[in-house]
Amino acid sequence: MTLAVSHSLTSDRKKEKILQGAMQVFFRDGYAGTSMDRVAIEAGVSKQTIYSHFHDKESLFKALIEQLTIARFQALFESDQLSGEPDQLLRQLAETYLLKVAEDREYLSLLKVIIAESSRFPEMAKLYYQTVIQRGRQLLSQYFDAHPELGIKDAEAASHIFFGSLVSFVVVQEIIHGKEIMPLSSQNLVDCLIDLMVRGSTFKS
Repeated sequence: MTLAVSHSLTSDRKKEKILQGAMQVFFRDGYAGTSMDRVAIEAGVSKQTIYSHFHDKESLFKALIEQLTIARFQALFESDQLSGEPDQLLRQLAETYLLKVAEDREYLSLLKVIIAESSRFPEMAKLYYQTVIQRGRQLLSQYFDAHPELGIKDAEAASHIFFGSLVSFVVVQEIIHGKEIMPLSSQNLVDCLIDLMVRGSTFKS
């Protein structure tokens, strides 16, 4: 192993250590309550080491959002366009999102921080929107436009409703304890969404 490769691996390990420490602090103290000093203590590194990888707290949180979102949905969004039969594709999108999110405590904790801090730090919420929802909406809108046989009049609105319903389901059921008051089966939600998009008349011309 060359010295350059060894240094790269060490740097990557330190970056991962910082992100793991930052995750614990952000989830425990919220965005406003997190400081680089606290992250350094949690991660077991110097503050100078953190700044060698991240310019500030915002860039550190951005990296954390990317780690907890993009990697989880990379398989869905890695191509430039979606393909497949409508029923199968929409079911795959919905079930993959719900499976990866509803039972992922780290992702849910991230979502809680974003919701709690969105009014004071709107850029943080916008970043989450751009990395997950916006990308999904763009790809699905393109797919609907490429399939005129579905008769969807407004592809962008239909895509918004599709992904918005999934995010809303997770927030209501998992974050504000809706499943304890009025539980809803994720399978029922998926079936209704697909029926609306493929066979419904809401967006038909």
